[in-house]
Amino acid sequence: MSLVEVTPHGGPGEEGHTERPPFPHRRHGELDEQLPLLPAEDPPSSISAIPPQPAASSSPPSSPQCCPSAPGRLIAICCHGGAKMAALAYNLGKREINQHFTVRNAKILALGAVLLLSVCHVVSRGYSRGATTCDNLISSGRFLGENVWQPYSCMMHKYKTSEAKQCLANQQVTFMGDSRIRDLYYAFVKILNPNVMKEKKHEDLPIFVDADAGLKVDFLWQPEVNHYMKQSFQAIMERESKPQFIVTGSATWTIKLNNGSTKALARYKVNLSDMALVYEKNTDSHIYWILQDSVYEPLLSETRKMITNERIDAYNDVAVGILNRTNLKSKSKLRIFSVNRLISKDAMPKSEDGLHLPESNNYINAMILINAYCNNILKPIDGSCCQASSPLTIIQQLAACFFIICIIGYLFLALMQRSKQRKNKPCADIESGEERKPATAIPAASNMEVLLASLCKLSLIMAYFYFCDRANLYMKENKFYTHSSFFIPIIYILVLGIFYNENTKETKLLNREQTDEWKGWMQLVILIYHFSGASSFLPVYMHVRVLVAAYLFQTGYGHFSYFWLKGDFGIYRISQVIFRLNFLVVVLCIVMDRPYQFYYFVPLVTFWFMVIYGSLAAWPQIIQKKANANYLWHFALMLKFAFLLLCICFLLYSQGSFEKVFSLWPISKLFELNGDVYEWWFRWKLDRYAVFHGMLFAFIYLALQKRQVLTEGKGEPLFTNKVSNILLFFSVVSFLTYSIWASSCKNKTECNEMHPSISVVQIFAFVLIRNIPGYARSVYSSFFAWFGKISLELFICQYHIWLAADTKGILVLIPGSPMLNIIVSTFIFVCAAHEISNITNNLAQILVPKDNSALMKMLLCLAAFLFGLLFLSAVQ
Repeated sequence: MSLVEVTPHGGPGEEGHTERPPFPHRRHGELDEQLPLLPAEDPPSSISAIPPQPAASSSPPSSPQCCPSAPGRLIAICCHGGAKMAALAYNLGKREINQHFTVRNAKILALGAVLLLSVCHVVSRGYSRGATTCDNLISSGRFLGENVWQPYSCMMHKYKTSEAKQCLANQQVTFMGDSRIRDLYYAFVKILNPNVMKEKKHEDLPIFVDADAGLKVDFLWQPEVNHYMKQSFQAIMERESKPQFIVTGSATWTIKLNNGSTKALARYKVNLSDMALVYEKNTDSHIYWILQDSVYEPLLSETRKMITNERIDAYNDVAVGILNRTNLKSKSKLRIFSVNRLISKDAMPKSEDGLHLPESNNYINAMILINAYCNNILKPIDGSCCQASSPLTIIQQLAACFFIICIIGYLFLALMQRSKQRKNKPCADIESGEERKPATAIPAASNMEVLLASLCKLSLIMAYFYFCDRANLYMKENKFYTHSSFFIPIIYILVLGIFYNENTKETKLLNREQTDEWKGWMQLVILIYHFSGASSFLPVYMHVRVLVAAYLFQTGYGHFSYFWLKGDFGIYRISQVIFRLNFLVVVLCIVMDRPYQFYYFVPLVTFWFMVIYGSLAAWPQIIQKKANANYLWHFALMLKFAFLLLCICFLLYSQGSFEKVFSLWPISKLFELNGDVYEWWFRWKLDRYAVFHGMLFAFIYLALQKRQVLTEGKGEPLFTNKVSNILLFFSVVSFLTYSIWASSCKNKTECNEMHPSISVVQIFAFVLIRNIPGYARSVYSSFFAWFGKISLELFICQYHIWLAADTKGILVLIPGSPMLNIIVSTFIFVCAAHEISNITNNLAQILVPKDNSALMKMLLCLAAFLFGLLFLSAVQ
């Protein structure tokens, strides 16, 4: 899921960027300071040039208003007695927050938090004596929910049958032990073949064989640690084909047969020490010694009453002491598997006999064993346990060198500037006692200074990205969905959005503040949706699909409005939009070693922008000024719309043609994921009509506005009262009807087929509900609008520094405290996204110059750079 960063309200000349506080409240009377992220499309209500905005005054207003955000006549009502004092306190409180907690201070605090947390994670690794994620996988963890196990510090992949067979192809696995190991054997084999029937035999079991995969799994009955177990182990190690890993363990039979005597424990210690000598000589097979689970004594039969938890703990202590010494003395691949004790802690009361684990818990143990062995072989994205970091590619190494050079260049330039400032420092006139000012003022920062400063900041941020999601410095966890994990944060941000509300500068339909607000709250919902793993809950999934369609709707609406009203089809316009949309994604493709299509929404929005541009720029170019002179041009525009719709339908019903078009080199490099374009086909098909609907809506709205059918004054309904009430009623009914349908969805595939055609119903309904009442158009949430201005960066950054493992998991900066971890990681994530927005703005002004000759040279350099990337990717 994702979003589109389209700001349909500002021309390419509106590139000023002023620092804003993270709490997005603007003092009453101050001008709104925009944070354009990409060339924005001016809405019809603000298409004329906007004059330069003066800097906002730092001093408080001379006569503060009460209830500045209250619409219309409500101001007069609230400005009495206690309400007036409350309103004044409300404004002063928010002003005090904004004065001390600025964006700059927030980013400094975020940088300090990153450095401190990085040091803590490095120190904790040293304190844990080099414990790896593999050690954590088989020793510690917790339940997130019923039968959902979360290892400490890493992510566990749920292996499918095909994946497990692929990993274990042409290999052999041996289980050796008592009835508990036998149950684990069956759980393991059922992952490979769910149809295997369980047998309770106190003897060796027939070898499980998968001829297609060349896989063998056997179970050897050895209920006690004695010379028979030793001989059996030596026998399998002398085979021509040795097992790749061995799972063993025993103790309960020794306790039972010897009635829990202390002599039996001493003999067990001697026998296990003897076994340890054999384990020391093994350097080929991975050996996992399974510690004994606890028992649930009330359910034990009379013949097993001597198997107490106290005696089991004593036998486990002996095993841990002996086998740990073996690991320290030799290079044996022996590992103590102790996590089963945590898994069985609350499960034993549910067992049949108080001794053997339920099947669901044995399945978790078997899945952990497969993760321990297979993760570093298959390297699943969501299986970070036991998986080493990938080596740097050629492109990543070159990128690292480039960033280091930028940092050195910036530091050198900063030292030179500081030296100049010292020379220009005012000196005291000895005779008059006054300071002399330098003859020349310090010049403004040059393009080279801005470029190096921006690249230096970007290099530090990219280093954080890399350490979060490619190195094993920080921890990761699997997602686990609960209704509370999704809906409680939604309620929280809704309250904040209502708290920070202000009057709009204009009351036109879909005005600038309103569209920023729309993008902001949708982006926050999508972030929570991704973080909580809510895609598993179908009603939420379907509503988020509408949000994605709404972003594409805004793309069509905003870009069409801009081209229709301004007629600016120049190369500068295209370059600005393409650069601001794609800059961060291209950098991440290089640094994180991911294909362009991985960040699928940016390719999707870029593609639709080019479709809009091509549709309107192609002969005959039709803009509003030309159409007003001759209404036949409106008919020609309708023909263009019809042709566009026909092309969409053709590609929809001809998947083969679609794949052929996008599989052509070099554009295939932009649209392929895992070697084919199916993912691109699926994403394109899912919201194929949203942009077209946005373009059509923009045209109808502009036509109605031109004929003065709409009344967009402050506090006035959009249409006459009667028409407004009817439209509002049908909009509410349509909105609720879609929600009821989406909530009743039973099958994701069928609902996805319906979604492209009917999602527009809820989008249109929302637009009318939000804009028909005059008071609704007069206010907006500055909290949501602030996030809306950095929505593109928020969406892309979440992949690696808020979520983890390419969105499959969650980044853990502070283990053991989920709530504090969310707060800190979110704070750093938002600060990084905001800074990247600033960097993109600064670089866009330098790398996309307005001069056509300079721009063409820059585009040639860019083309050479991209072909260089293609060459290097082919080489590696």
